[in-house]
Amino acid sequence: MKILQINSCHYRRGGADVVYLNTGKLFEDHGHEVYYFSQKSKKNIYTTTSKYFIKETNYFEKSFLGKFFLIPRFFFSLEAKKKISQLLNDLQPDVAHVHLYKADLTPSILQILKKNKVPVLITLHDYGMLCPHNLMLDGKMNICNRCVHGSALNCIIHKCNRNNLIFSCLSSFEYIFQKKFFPFEKYFNKIIAVSKFGQKLHNESGIFRRKVDHLYNFYPNLVNTEINSKKGTYFLFFGRLSGEKGIETLFSAWLRKVRNSILKVVGTGELFDVLNKMASGNLGIEILGFKSGSELNILIREASFIIVPSECYENNPLTIIEAYANGKPVIGSKIGGVPEIIDEGNTGYLFEMKSVRELSEKIDLAEAVDENEYARLSNNARKFAERHFNPMTHYDRLIEIYQQAIINKNQ
Repeated sequence: MKILQINSCHYRRGGADVVYLNTGKLFEDHGHEVYYFSQKSKKNIYTTTSKYFIKETNYFEKSFLGKFFLIPRFFFSLEAKKKISQLLNDLQPDVAHVHLYKADLTPSILQILKKNKVPVLITLHDYGMLCPHNLMLDGKMNICNRCVHGSALNCIIHKCNRNNLIFSCLSSFEYIFQKKFFPFEKYFNKIIAVSKFGQKLHNESGIFRRKVDHLYNFYPNLVNTEINSKKGTYFLFFGRLSGEKGIETLFSAWLRKVRNSILKVVGTGELFDVLNKMASGNLGIEILGFKSGSELNILIREASFIIVPSECYENNPLTIIEAYANGKPVIGSKIGGVPEIIDEGNTGYLFEMKSVRELSEKIDLAEAVDENEYARLSNNARKFAERHFNPMTHYDRLIEIYQQAIINKNQ
């Protein structure tokens, strides 16, 4: 089968990009021809189809005037339309799998895919079909569902994009533009939610004529990843250092008392300086900055618990998938798709989102776990990964969805 993978970037920037690249590699390993369509970047991983990639927008790196003149490109890209037309003409893929496309690749690619009768499916890595700013958070970082059954102008009223009126206007108008001229339900033959929570939320929206399928993300090297069931001396947070990830709540919970363990924090983001100030002079917190590859893997394997204190509708966090693959239990907030993959007392612990007190208590509980109990939690976490994040079963289900998309391409 000839498979076209489509995403806004072709390097490991965030979770969606990792899934995009992992999915392509999974199908390559099974003997399929895999093509990629994305934006050009010096950070890109090599691929033979990079000649079809479009210029990187780098919208937030532009000057005010540069941003202003780039606004039409935010809605519709003539370059993306031209480049993907060339790719389809030259390579003629059997199916296209879209990951992230809004604002960068734009709906222009959907128009050409449909014109060329290429069956298209999309993985819902965020909530962009329900929310103009994708996160379902308002400008004050509160959970927000106003646009699901109401007007997308709520995004402007509540300044949902970075609490900034201009950015929120762009998000709102782009969302309205797409719903009017490129309605989601018209351009995707199959839709994949990576959590049961996301599946339920999208099905209840009433937007989609077809049922949204559910399929968890997978861990590509699961078979060769050995479990480490020994309790470590530190807790670990790794991810983006931003408000919706709950990192400030974690710091507040950790600093409530003197602990026997260390909290190690891996990542970068807009809160980096704030967190450094919060942790200043405290020997119980180490902020390590950006880590990747084997260096990050070692930090995960040697940790005690991984902490995921998110304050947004997380879908299927790769953080938890990576933790479980290595036999590491997780402390996570009761929000989005997190509760469905943390079995309380068996693969980790849950706490009420934003509750400093309850998170602190769950950290206390985790610190008190003895080696035997830890081994039980560790083995349960690994078994959960083998059952739900297995690349072989993921491939079997995804190829089935691809085949369904091909059958349904004229519907």
